[in-house]
Amino acid sequence: MDKEKELQEELVWNAGYRMNENLRMIKICFDQLSEEQVWQKPNNSCNSIANLILHLCGNITQYGIASIQNLEDERKRDEEFATESGYTKAELIKKLEDTVDEAKRAFYDAPLHELLRKRYVQGFNFSGVGNIIHVTEHLSYHTGQIALYTKMLNDQDLGFYSGVNLNVKNE
Repeated sequence: MDKEKELQEELVWNAGYRMNENLRMIKICFDQLSEEQVWQKPNNSCNSIANLILHLCGNITQYGIASIQNLEDERKRDEEFATESGYTKAELIKKLEDTVDEAKRAFYDAPLHELLRKRYVQGFNFSGVGNIIHVTEHLSYHTGQIALYTKMLNDQDLGFYSGVNLNVKNE
């Protein structure tokens, strides 16, 4: 295998791994929240967890699916934040799982030239690689917000790494 293909596969695998990890953490949060809590806003300046999930689905679709697969951008970003109901916890998680799975497929299926090609998304000029990095870090950013809000609501550890010794030193 040539080095370019090897690097491409390593990038895509690691992005997928990180996306799966964030999805795992969001599911742990959802298991600790009620249907009402996912739609609750901490204050008027913040979004609900449900709005963050809808926002993540829109962003991942725009950057990670439509852009990389050269599909029409049909995102309605304002609706992601204006929605106040209409989805259960299970429906929100399923929507996010399906979106993440579709994005990972788009990453894996993209030929190298698509990962290198520059394109404009939301007015920003990124390559496909740039879009993959954006999707991964954006998902992580909002996963942190969801985790913090869940901790604030329930005043308990989330147990993301229960049973894992995080003090093991690098080899």
